[in-house]
Amino acid sequence: MRSELMRDPLNIEQTSRTPAVVFDYPNNHLKLSGESYPEDVTEFYRPVFNALDEYLGSLGEGRCRFDFELIYLNSSSAKAVMMLMDKLEDAAKNGADVDVYWFYDNDDDTMQELGEEFGEELESAAFHLEKMAG
Repeated sequence: MRSELMRDPLNIEQTSRTPAVVFDYPNNHLKLSGESYPEDVTEFYRPVFNALDEYLGSLGEGRCRFDFELIYLNSSSAKAVMMLMDKLEDAAKNGADVDVYWFYDNDDDTMQELGEEFGEELESAAFHLEKMAG
């Protein structure tokens, strides 16, 4: 049986249509950044959902942080992000200490408002709305 520290990290490189995905398991830091409007949202997010399910299943009452640093996402990707948030919320309800950070560009009211809407859905996970650096 593999220990949590031995788990292979999930690293998906950013493309012009898909975000970078970095799941740094040893540091319990998960991150999605860039633009998200893949041709097939289900195909792109399936391994992300599977990896998150596996990780959260072993997290127990541990602590994790998930950063969303998205510049743009289409409506299908917004649904996928909501599903990720639901999984994080469920883990928090089950005793995990979950921090969700939503970063937005200072001049992007749309992404700020979207972050606010996502944050309103979280009750057990801690939500942080932050401006992107720079």
